Amino acid sequence: MKQYIVDAFTDKPFSGNPAAVCVMDSWPSEESMMKLAMENNLSETAFIVKEPEGYHLRWFTPGYEVELCGHATLASAFVILNCVEPESPSVSFDTLSGRLTVKRAGDLYEMDFPTYDLKEIPVTDDMEKAFGVRPVKAVLGLDLVCVFESEEQVRDMRPDQDLLMKIEGRLQNATARGKDVDCVSRSFCPKVAIAEDPVCGSAHCQIADYWSQVLGKKTIEAYQASKRGGYLRCELRDNGRIAISGKAVLVAVSEIMAEL
Repeated sequence: MKQYIVDAFTDKPFSGNPAAVCVMDSWPSEESMMKLAMENNLSETAFIVKEPEGYHLRWFTPGYEVELCGHATLASAFVILNCVEPESPSVSFDTLSGRLTVKRAGDLYEMDFPTYDLKEIPVTDDMEKAFGVRPVKAVLGLDLVCVFESEEQVRDMRPDQDLLMKIEGRLQNATARGKDVDCVSRSFCPKVAIAEDPVCGSAHCQIADYWSQVLGKKTIEAYQASKRGGYLRCELRDNGRIAISGKAVLVAVSEIMAEL
């Protein structure tokens, strides 16, 4: 079985968000997929099987199977459209979040993702203690999105992972208005065994939606201000979905020798 390592939301190796992508003829056990995800120790390992109705895609962190992952979807589409079906203009995946389609858009790969209802919730002392800085606003969808006064606060924060575990949301995101882009953010994920996701596509289903409403713009240029960093172009659609686009680069191809 081949495994590809792809850096997503970047065109430079060793930046953006790395994902492992496994293209398989049939499904191994969930235990085997979980063990390989733990072995890779990346934020996501994607598993793809071509079934009669099309490609089926699943995502595993080192601790859990998740229902949506942006960067590993981008990485998976990159592998299919460059290594498996290089003549195809797009690819669709059946996932726990429904059918997700990714198409070529110039030098970008454009993903069609769902959005989530966002509700404003009270800013709490627990949030301030967890992030180390008090948010000015908090909204909750699938994940928690906390809004801060400045880009510097987001870039410099050193949150307490144990305290993040105790506040709302699947992920805990910090965001602020950007100086050179519409928004900057960071995504912390201790509840799924990841301290910080370098560039989180699924979080931007909510982060970009929030800033679209605040700024009155359909298209949001976003930067994830992790140590690796990465750029996302997010366009809110009238049908309640969001197009998230980014670049990707192949870093390595390996062969899994262990029996799964």
